[in-house]
Amino acid sequence: MSEQPRSRRQTRAAILGHLLQSGGVFRPPLAKAVRLSEASLSRILFDLKAEGLIEEVRRPAPYVGGPTALVSLDGSVRLAAIELTSRHLSLGVGGLSGELLYTERLPLSRSPSFESVGRLFHDALLLLQVWARRHRVRLAQIGISLPGLGRLSERASLIIPCDTRLVRGMLDDIFPGVPAEFTNSVVAHGAFHRRHTQDYPFDGPHLFVFVGHGVAGAWMDELIDVDAQPPVELGHMVFGEGGPLCRCGHRGCVEAYTSLPALAGLLGVGEPDLLRTGDEWVNAFPITARVRQELRRRLFRLGLAIGNTLNVKPCPAVSISGWPSLLAEQDRKALVDGIDACVMGGRELAQVSVAFIPPSDGNDPNAALAFAACCLARRGGMPAASEEAA
Repeated sequence: MSEQPRSRRQTRAAILGHLLQSGGVFRPPLAKAVRLSEASLSRILFDLKAEGLIEEVRRPAPYVGGPTALVSLDGSVRLAAIELTSRHLSLGVGGLSGELLYTERLPLSRSPSFESVGRLFHDALLLLQVWARRHRVRLAQIGISLPGLGRLSERASLIIPCDTRLVRGMLDDIFPGVPAEFTNSVVAHGAFHRRHTQDYPFDGPHLFVFVGHGVAGAWMDELIDVDAQPPVELGHMVFGEGGPLCRCGHRGCVEAYTSLPALAGLLGVGEPDLLRTGDEWVNAFPITARVRQELRRRLFRLGLAIGNTLNVKPCPAVSISGWPSLLAEQDRKALVDGIDACVMGGRELAQVSVAFIPPSDGNDPNAALAFAACCLARRGGMPAASEEAA
């Protein structure tokens, strides 16, 4: 079957997406990767360079007589990132390579409301505006990451009250004409890991699971399509009516057993104390034999939730980020055993690979910045409202 023709936007998106993932590539392999002739590629690169989206830098030829111009994303492109977490609203401005030039964190009130969070967003956008004007920066994209945002919460995050329509209106007033997109936190963290985790284990389709203040998953394939499907709220799979109360109002959700607040409760420490220790909590707090046994039981339940998700939609691989990845292999095995017990026929028959990757909590707004870069690439660097030309 012949390949369907791509629009101009799709072709540009394929080029920018490949550069986003690779960091830079010579023209011949780039043409092969995006399935274009070198002549067609040259015409599109001419436009992208004129628009200030890419640059070509001279590098030693990879072989005798080979190319010497390395194509990469332009380092002068600026993106804004806004990330709402359980403790604060973080904002920043950075480049396509992931470096942050400006960051700010505004504390979240202990009992956030739609009004208080709305004011916080307004203050954050004004800070961004002042910084951009002072440094004469034109923003190419704004990425906003919200915990719990999904198909059932278009107006408000289920974890922290946030009226996205109100925020959208603020964006239109303060940054008119600048493309802005919202996403769930798990999608943003998935985009971040795909780009910035060294030796990320999977290139093709896989399920990315993020275990932090909440527990959720995202279907990952092409980097620029990270937001193509709604997040997987596997954290709200109920295991028992008599279980602990979850923020969604039900009892016995897997998130009520395995989120960071649940982990803090199991360890007998306050959540702020757990968060302050960061990745060192494994060594900072003693884990008794009883606590370790309960920890493994909860990880097994998380594995069952992931396995149930794979039963509904089979996928060849799962990457897991968050506090479980900090544990010793013998503790993490409980989670893998849970997946194995649930996937029909077991992992070996289903040929499912499982990998643990470092946590990305506490590095906000880096995840939102990675998502903003994906959004820019996905629209091919073209204005959001522009018509596509085949």
